[in-house]
Amino acid sequence: MTESAVVPETEPVHRSKMLLPIDLLRGFLIGMAELVPGVSGGTVALVTGVYDELIDSASHAISSVKRLVLGPDRLAGFSQEIRRTDWWLIGPVLVGMAAAVLTVAGVMEAFVTGHPEQARGLFFGMVLVSLAVPLLMLPARVKGNRVLDVVTVAVAAVVAFVLTGLAGGGATSEPAAIVVFLAAAVAICALVVPGVSGSFFLLAVGLYTTTLDAVHERDLGYIAVFGAGAIVGLASFVQLLKYLLHNHRRITLLVMTGLMLGSLRALWPWQSAAESAAEDAHGPGALIAPYAPVAGPVLLMLVGAAIVAVLVWVEFRGKSAE
Repeated sequence: MTESAVVPETEPVHRSKMLLPIDLLRGFLIGMAELVPGVSGGTVALVTGVYDELIDSASHAISSVKRLVLGPDRLAGFSQEIRRTDWWLIGPVLVGMAAAVLTVAGVMEAFVTGHPEQARGLFFGMVLVSLAVPLLMLPARVKGNRVLDVVTVAVAAVVAFVLTGLAGGGATSEPAAIVVFLAAAVAICALVVPGVSGSFFLLAVGLYTTTLDAVHERDLGYIAVFGAGAIVGLASFVQLLKYLLHNHRRITLLVMTGLMLGSLRALWPWQSAAESAAEDAHGPGALIAPYAPVAGPVLLMLVGAAIVAVLVWVEFRGKSAE
């Protein structure tokens, strides 16, 4: 299959209800990842083996609404897209994500703030091993050269490295509703792209701490505006991503690999605080040589790497058996 070969789309095989607890856990892990600056929920979806299925089902769900509102044969089009949506995957994942956001937002913020070196060490190890996932998903090469593949990964990595260094870490205490709406629309797009952290985008615009505080304190007005922006952003982006994965799969996965590689800049455990950052800032500083504590971050780095390695091994062993 070439980089631009079209992957034919067939009627989806819906998941068994027996996988409900596992998909709830997958959603919970994705939600937790999105609370951590530098870690992408898309990366967790890749590692747990549901990335393609989530993108396809989300695209069908969005198309069902569009066809109901705009389609020439509204009810028939709506019904067709609804049947093609794997609700036994999307439903549990969304519930798991919501549960993570509502229950551990404060805990994750405290962990990232109170133990930054250990937190970054854990997630550095996890993302580092996760680089293997999109590479294992690459379609077989038919033509082209490996140099182009390497350049694609390198360029994407440099872009991610530079962008993650721009996140400041300050907080905007009373943002305008339109700012929250637009920030949510962009951040949700980052959620579905492995290696791109929605939390880091919120950091860059000063809404990371503000958003977590709003969730923790159940600020329903803020949450409603943020949710509306997220829905609009997701509806605008998912179908583009689905097209890229089906029609330009190889280069899309290579770009994802580069983005994940560059995002490691945000997760290097030992960083100096940014000069303009507030005391409780979460943004990245300059990368420096290891300083105390060293043992804790390194140990957690190995633990994180081992956890993901086991997940990757189990997932791809299962797919090979199929």
